[in-house]
Amino acid sequence: MNAREKNHDEGPMTRADNPTVPVVPLPPVAAPAAATRPARGAAGQSHKHESARAQVAGAATYVDDILEARGTLYAAPILSTVAHGRLLGVDTVAALAMPGVRDVVLAGDIPGDPLLATFVHDEPVFASDTVEHIGQVIGLVVASSVMQARRAARKVKLDIEELPAILKVRDALKAENHVLPPVFVRRGDAAQALASAPHLLSGQLEVGGQEHFYLEGQIAYVLPQEQNQWLVYSSTQHPGEVQHWVSHALGISNHAVRVECRRMGGGFGGKETQAGHLAVWAAIAANKLKCPIKLRLDRDDDFMVTGKRHPFAYDYSVGFDDTGRLHGLKLMMAANCGFSADLSGPVADRAVFHTDNAYFLEDVEIASYRCKTNTQSHTAFRGFGGPQGVVLIETILGDIARHLGLDPLDVRKRNLYGVEDRNTTHYQMKVEDNILHPLLSKLERSANYRSRREAISAWNAKSPVIKRGIAITPVKFGISFTATLFNQAGALVHVYTDGSVQVNHGGTEMGQGLNTKVAQIVADELGVAFDDVLATASDTSKIPNASATAASAGTDLNARAAQYAARNVRDNLAQFVAGLDGCGAGAVSFAGGLISSPKGSRPFPEVVRMAYANRIQLWSDGFYRTPKIHYDKTTLTGRPFYYFAYGAACSEVAIDTLTGESRVLKVDILHDVGTSINPAIDIGQIEGGFVQGMGWLTTEQLVWNEKGLLSTHAPSTYKIPATGDIPEHFKIDFWPEPNREDNVFGSKAVGEPPFMLAISVLEALKEAVAAARPGAVRLESPATAEHVLKALKSA
Repeated sequence: MNAREKNHDEGPMTRADNPTVPVVPLPPVAAPAAATRPARGAAGQSHKHESARAQVAGAATYVDDILEARGTLYAAPILSTVAHGRLLGVDTVAALAMPGVRDVVLAGDIPGDPLLATFVHDEPVFASDTVEHIGQVIGLVVASSVMQARRAARKVKLDIEELPAILKVRDALKAENHVLPPVFVRRGDAAQALASAPHLLSGQLEVGGQEHFYLEGQIAYVLPQEQNQWLVYSSTQHPGEVQHWVSHALGISNHAVRVECRRMGGGFGGKETQAGHLAVWAAIAANKLKCPIKLRLDRDDDFMVTGKRHPFAYDYSVGFDDTGRLHGLKLMMAANCGFSADLSGPVADRAVFHTDNAYFLEDVEIASYRCKTNTQSHTAFRGFGGPQGVVLIETILGDIARHLGLDPLDVRKRNLYGVEDRNTTHYQMKVEDNILHPLLSKLERSANYRSRREAISAWNAKSPVIKRGIAITPVKFGISFTATLFNQAGALVHVYTDGSVQVNHGGTEMGQGLNTKVAQIVADELGVAFDDVLATASDTSKIPNASATAASAGTDLNARAAQYAARNVRDNLAQFVAGLDGCGAGAVSFAGGLISSPKGSRPFPEVVRMAYANRIQLWSDGFYRTPKIHYDKTTLTGRPFYYFAYGAACSEVAIDTLTGESRVLKVDILHDVGTSINPAIDIGQIEGGFVQGMGWLTTEQLVWNEKGLLSTHAPSTYKIPATGDIPEHFKIDFWPEPNREDNVFGSKAVGEPPFMLAISVLEALKEAVAAARPGAVRLESPATAEHVLKALKSA
């Protein structure tokens, strides 16, 4: 019998049991009056973001805003200036002579493992014998001010013997230079299907990477504590991994390191693993100098040091019939991983998983290569490989449609997954919640796709310079970590004697509204107002071993764990009230700030005070693990996802055939969020995801020169979408159906799936190019003005 069961079995204490009990049970309010009072839940409403008021007032605390402890010093990185070479020496004399400089920290100062505690264990904390990309961190300069440290870091002289560098993914592929072994997935007989197909197309495609460009750059603040314990403030999506990495580098146990993150100023995947680097570097410096150390990268260094979205190169051969239905598909996918594995394995795996997007692939053969280049180690980014898989199949279907002279939407609809048949993925997961056909048809009608396509055709016939294009593309995105062990979460809910509630969970807030949604769910579970619930900073001393806030699963996991924790407290209170009123606990309800039984209602705070006086537990933990999922990583088969999120977008664009400039004119989106916990937040996520995806495919171009230097390392050369790029017509609707799986509030994940809806922009641009010149369209991504002009001029 556990403690909760003992409390419940003992029943409520009365003054007769203990005359010192100060609270006399209050008589309930008459039942009929309570029954007529409507109670509107917090979930399902567009509550403001829990930090919105503080953020607009400049009062929201980020890591760099935390009051600094006395004696804090500042670190700046020493960066490699060569893409690949032998590090023969590091001359720090000039740097140490600079004003304010206290010390230099190098690989020899690492007290623990000189390699980071990554899954593959292939990345040094500091480069020591070899450098493998321009911008690799060799050490730190520590000084009395930020600018003193940065100036001195540039005075460090490096003696590097240059070695041949591999900078392009196809060169790495040719050299068989890999960070991980290749993976192959097959279903049916692709070779035979291709041989017997009425039509064949073959081609190549390259898709660029993407800089995360979070508003708050990478930062860590490390403070030594007593008895070799450490407090780390980190702007991270994964505090538990930062804890593990820091303890590993310092050679101490995990329990000696506490990591806290109240919020991030954006993450997008770039702070899933790579926030850990800064925390480790700062901790090593703090260990050497025995004082607090803050390390914040400036924007240029952030670009040069951190990884991006993985660029991909593809080869494909596809067979199809006269209607555009696929008859065999052979694909080669080469991921540019950079100099180390980081998360490249699961990113490339998810690209394989999402190569089907919304379409049934009967005979398919996929080869996935994880290539090593002498660039930054690429990492997680919103979609986590999914966009790189989806863009390939959408490119292929668009090419097929133009080859046959068919409407691309019709070709896409002919290849959709079915409901009764043609409903199993190439990784052997049955698609059980398919809404693709009705969703696409609804968007086709609501966006007036057919009539607009006719009008655009008429426009293009009369307009010699400005050409327009329109496209609808769907998305089917799997929700769960593909590594099954990460699909778990914990939470704590505390109810205080005044009736206020505090919730803590293992997820992290990066502006996406996770804490807001969690607070809404907890408020409804306890029947209190949203404003009575406070979500607090992520903290490894409260929730241990938490998974990263990633894979779009933050709310699915953490809100459910918090709901379970709140439910335990609610059950304790329900049994207490049942004892007072002589009814079953199931007859006690919580809503509108009242706790009601058949005898009547009492205010929530009053019941809480009575329960405390009667020694009823008013806090609890909650734990959740995602059901049904399983996955064999050696064969890439199983059920890696709990469910799929669906959506579709209709985008209309215009291009200037003289300059290559383009503009997105109209966007209509129909997206599947299940039953929305917070409609305003979900719309914001859809808008933001779409625009970020639009940037990836149109303006955000990463350029490395022949020496391996990232030339586009600042806002002056790297262009994210601005307010002027947002289409005037930007309409978003929700698909009106709850999640068919038992997910929290019937909701669905919304962080990543909308990103891939922006592929409709790329396909619309191809349609505009096709209107200007006959033949196949080869439009490189991102579709910058230069690339659009190149496509217009290509034969």
